Amino acid sequence: MSEEKSLNFLEEIVETDLNAGKYSSIITRFPPEPNGYLHIGHSKSICLNFGLAAKYGGSTNLRFDDTNPVTEDTEYVESIKEDIQWLGFQWSNEFYASDYFDQLYAFALQLINKGLAYVDDSTSEEIAALKGTPTEPGKDSVNRSRTIEENLQLFQEMKEGKYKDGEKVLRAKIDMAHTNMLMRDPIIYRIKHAHHHRTGDKWCIYPMYDFAHGQSDSIENITHSICTLEFIPHRELYDWFISQLNIFPSHQYEFARLNMTYTVMSKRKLLQLVNEGFVNGWDDPRMPTISGFRRKGFTPASIRNFCERIGVAKRENLIDLSLLEFCLREDLNLTAKRAMAVLDPVKLIIDNYEDGKTEYLKSENGPDDTLGHREIPFGKELWIEREDFMEEPAKKWFRLAPGAMVRMKSAYIVKCTSFEKDEKGEITAIHCTYFPESKSGQDTSGIAVKGTMHWVSVPHAVKAEVRLYDRLFRVENPASEEGDFKDYINPESLVVIHNAYVEPSLVSATLQDRYQFIRKGYFCLDKDATSNHLIFNRTVTLKDTWSKEMKA
Repeated sequence: MSEEKSLNFLEEIVETDLNAGKYSSIITRFPPEPNGYLHIGHSKSICLNFGLAAKYGGSTNLRFDDTNPVTEDTEYVESIKEDIQWLGFQWSNEFYASDYFDQLYAFALQLINKGLAYVDDSTSEEIAALKGTPTEPGKDSVNRSRTIEENLQLFQEMKEGKYKDGEKVLRAKIDMAHTNMLMRDPIIYRIKHAHHHRTGDKWCIYPMYDFAHGQSDSIENITHSICTLEFIPHRELYDWFISQLNIFPSHQYEFARLNMTYTVMSKRKLLQLVNEGFVNGWDDPRMPTISGFRRKGFTPASIRNFCERIGVAKRENLIDLSLLEFCLREDLNLTAKRAMAVLDPVKLIIDNYEDGKTEYLKSENGPDDTLGHREIPFGKELWIEREDFMEEPAKKWFRLAPGAMVRMKSAYIVKCTSFEKDEKGEITAIHCTYFPESKSGQDTSGIAVKGTMHWVSVPHAVKAEVRLYDRLFRVENPASEEGDFKDYINPESLVVIHNAYVEPSLVSATLQDRYQFIRKGYFCLDKDATSNHLIFNRTVTLKDTWSKEMKA
């Protein structure tokens, strides 16, 4: 009998609340700001919010925190929705913070009428100077003593567009000596004369995140508002607004965000990589974005499994990228179709094979026969990997060399008899003989060989471009290194092979297919590929060679 898996701290909270009858069912939410593409860190939050609701029979809202019209765009909205659905989740309701702009404005008026908010003419520099320090109290703004009537009038004029950006703000009136600096009269509305992607030009004042977030949770009756640890100081303000407005008591809980080796998670840094041309867009397979992982060939199951394995913690840590790749290999080993591709080709000629003859040999599509079989053409001339031949073989060399024998995958045993070189000393052709009685599945030759090599029939081979992707950075934590994080970009993060050869079955590859190129790694078709120009991306190597190299 297997041991029951222990609950994480959030599951314990939910079960306690449900058992106490605090809620009849739970409602969670995933609230991204549509100012960029989701990255792998967001996948942890997505899996957590949707997973909790699913486990306890609740629901999850998708709510776009679109309170900053300057940085937001419908392109990001659509990409976020696509990423969530690709990961395997579906939201119960789709909301936007902008849906609540009228209600949030009414909440602001409520605070003003209670004497708990005021319009301040101070500049951002003046507000910062009066804020104090963690050990010294702040000082009151000269505008803090304005009357309720004056504040109502000024706030109305802000809404009507009478003032310029930055000319006035609305602040909550709390305590300028509070030990939590976020409670020192935080700004709750600012002026931005900018076109909003949903509300157009209706508004020129917009709520700040801290004012919109908790109230939006409350409007939607969110029972468990789950944030990352950096929002712990914000919880007190979250609760203060809800208490003063006497609205549904949503509550915030914090967990450790996902930090991963050999990448950066900051949207600002990712935007730099895109804008400065270090990568080819947000979905570049080297980017830690969900769309980048999807284009690289990752599977939703591998990412969900990864998020489950790392668990939910209350303390920040750095997760090794190798664990994500392990989860991916574990999935692809069972589900990826097998195919043969030669990335650095040299010609192998079987001298005693009949000229012009083609055999169609049966080869398994997977690690066993559960994925069926395919027919692959075999003939006199084959492409093999250049690295599979050694003129003067090293010890324990089990591939081709003068006089050596190997099995060609799903085909025959061959023996190297000679080779040709050009004037530069490069190997141009390798000559072999084959043993007709050694056919795979029907071998009566009695010959034992230790090596098996992949190949592609020359007349049937399809030329393809192959993009070998690797870690974007050459150090584990580029954001913590001295100097510019971009100085640590791995120059070998992308190697493009223009003249690879693949077996003809790959002509019918789709963007949804995942392949193991036998002995070379896992690959997928790139979105830039056409029927006349196949392009395959390396998803991950067959083994974790990077960690071994780093330890060497």
